[in-house]
Amino acid sequence: MDSTEEKIKRIQAGEAHLFSDVIRLYQHRIYLYCYRLLNNREEAEDAVQDVLIKAYQNIGQYKPQADFTSWLYKIAYHHCLNQLRRQKFQSQVRRLLRQEVTAKSAEQVVENRLFSGPVAAALEKLKVEERNLLILRIFEDKSFAEIGEILGINTEAARKRYERTRVKLKIVMERKEQQLWARVN
Repeated sequence: MDSTEEKIKRIQAGEAHLFSDVIRLYQHRIYLYCYRLLNNREEAEDAVQDVLIKAYQNIGQYKPQADFTSWLYKIAYHHCLNQLRRQKFQSQVRRLLRQEVTAKSAEQVVENRLFSGPVAAALEKLKVEERNLLILRIFEDKSFAEIGEILGINTEAARKRYERTRVKLKIVMERKEQQLWARVN
């Protein structure tokens, strides 16, 4: 049994102060994951805090049959998915009320320039679930078994969804490239 699992058992037994070790170990990884899903630094920072609070509040529900990291990523995924749904709803309400969307801050403009590009543009064309699959596999280096655990599907289904999403991303990127060449010529 690894030290994280031992700490979780001790936290579940009442040694709450050990959760600070869990925070130190996972905070940055969860931040990067949330940032890649939400594409906004401030929202990702808020999400990390919310995810870690939810994990602490629900630590008694964690069962050692599942990997703790997968359990934590599952909480983060569902939190970010809910956040994206709220944003979409709020955007639709603003359009209905014909309110202007607030301008991006200078920091957001710089971040978008630093992290934009053909891949980022293509990722935005994917559904949240598809983006999540790619992020978990490519950026978070999760196995298909871990992805399946996070998404609540079996390993083979995770592998098939990933392959379909990868093909879809390739097609989207090829279209973008063709559009760019058409503009140049």
